Amino acid sequence: MLLDFASLPPLEAYRWLASTVTPRPIAWVSSLSAEGVSNLAPFSFFQVISDQPPTLMVNVGSRDDGSLKDTLRNVQATGELVIQLVTFAHAEAMNASAVMLAHGVSEFEHCGIASEPSSKVRPPRVAGAVVTFECALAEAMPYPREQPNCHLIFAQVLLAHIDDAVLNEQGRVDAAKLDLVGRLGGSSYTRTRDLFSLQRPS
Repeated sequence: MLLDFASLPPLEAYRWLASTVTPRPIAWVSSLSAEGVSNLAPFSFFQVISDQPPTLMVNVGSRDDGSLKDTLRNVQATGELVIQLVTFAHAEAMNASAVMLAHGVSEFEHCGIASEPSSKVRPPRVAGAVVTFECALAEAMPYPREQPNCHLIFAQVLLAHIDDAVLNEQGRVDAAKLDLVGRLGGSSYTRTRDLFSLQRPS
């Protein structure tokens, strides 16, 4: 099969990309509006892009009507966000937080998701998340620049919370203990419990 992306409708292009570039980690992003209302939403177009400075990138698409999602509006207004990684234990709550709510309604409250204060930024973090990154906005770049349909949020990591329960005897992250979920195509997800190792050639 050959796919000419220049001739594919946007939805078809998305479906092919989302079902092949897998598994994708999920950024569970909490933010705070200028009025102080908390927001929580998952995004699977997400990756670490730099270690110096430590930077994560989250792609936040526009709504169907072209308006900006609350996550982007909040981050642009306050310059702060918190990115949680999603474990299997939090999968249902993460999915629930993807609900479309009116601006000014908190997903934390609507979905009954417990929160706790962050240390360096104002947005709250998800209570019980095993990996949390408190971040400052480095840049929010519209893409593509000519006719943007999304924004790329470059988030500089200020502080990380790592649950001791996911560490091994050497104090490093044990991938099996993390038990993260990754996004596949459609409504399918996977877990990071099926592991194998490869040694990089010298």
